[in-house]
Amino acid sequence: MEISVELTLSPLQDNFEAPIISFIQKLRASGLRVIENPLSTQIFGDYDAVMKVLHTEIKDALELMDKGLVYIKIVKSDRSDYEPHF
Repeated sequence: MEISVELTLSPLQDNFEAPIISFIQKLRASGLRVIENPLSTQIFGDYDAVMKVLHTEIKDALELMDKGLVYIKIVKSDRSDYEPHF
């Protein structure tokens, strides 16, 4: 089953850039399709493959923070080729 996941990592600390950069670099290295924008990161692929990567990388990212939030949206389909029709 293909999925699309939107992630927003929000460290609640002054030094917030390092955990975000590390998280995105690890997602890029996963071999899955990753699209970034200033507000979130999207990752696309097979459910099991995506969730395996997220299981590890979210834990690692949270361990780099004193406090933080991860917002996750999951859509059952690969939306990586979405283009607005308006």
